[in-house]
Amino acid sequence: QVRLVESGGGLVQAGGSLRLSCAASGRTLGNYAMGWFRQAPGKEREFAAALSRSTGSTYYSDSVKGRFTISRDNARYTVYLHMNSLKPEDTALYYCAADRSIGGSGASYYSRPTAYDYWGQGTQVTVSS
Repeated sequence: QVRLVESGGGLVQAGGSLRLSCAASGRTLGNYAMGWFRQAPGKEREFAAALSRSTGSTYYSDSVKGRFTISRDNARYTVYLHMNSLKPEDTALYYCAADRSIGGSGASYYSRPTAYDYWGQGTQVTVSS
């Protein structure tokens, strides 16, 4: 079992930046593909960004492409979501997720919540206009 913990959320003005972090207590995330999803009130959970396990390929939804960046630290204990040029429509609960499988690849795979085996509890991001 992998327990993921997100942090770094908060209240920010439109145009501002935040960095979200995702860590698994006491273990490396290097053996997992990682994803960030978000869910706004009354809406379904939606894909934001993903980082593949082996190649380090990154994938983004159209709504965040060019503004958000997903990355790992060198030791692979933490995965980040750097969010720039934030908009009020980015307001949501942000979740990180880990995929332990080795067979998946590509944007269509990583954008599906069902691809992931472990989920954190989420961190709230609120962007004021």
